[in-house]
Amino acid sequence: MSKPRILVADDNEANVELLEAYLGGLDVEMAVAVDGRDTLDKVAAFRPDLILLDIMMPKLSGFEVCQRLKSDAATSGIMILMVTALNELGDIERAVEAKTDDFLSKPVNKIELVKRVQVLLEVRSTRDENERLREYIKRMEASR
Repeated sequence: MSKPRILVADDNEANVELLEAYLGGLDVEMAVAVDGRDTLDKVAAFRPDLILLDIMMPKLSGFEVCQRLKSDAATSGIMILMVTALNELGDIERAVEAKTDDFLSKPVNKIELVKRVQVLLEVRSTRDENERLREYIKRMEASR
């Protein structure tokens, strides 16, 4: 089975390095996107299971990226963890409206980040397995 893939989308190089360091102990493949448009391009090429998505990015905000990915059937299953310095109630509401799976405020706590990433990857894996089982059952029923 292949390693889970995580895309870190943040325009601040120091933030990216910190997130990569915090997640260094996990057995995952990682890629980086530097703005909103780059994030959408990397999603198409890298096919991540999880995106750590900054909200305040150039070209497209994290809110816009999340909304686009979640409204497209081909990418709606990607887990999205918004990581942001914004922590006003309105920002949290916008993140939920954009259909993020979870959010984490900066400064990021390493233990909290790692645990949330593990849980979100587990949820993604369970969803994928359920979908495979549904397809298998459909094929079995069709062959009767």
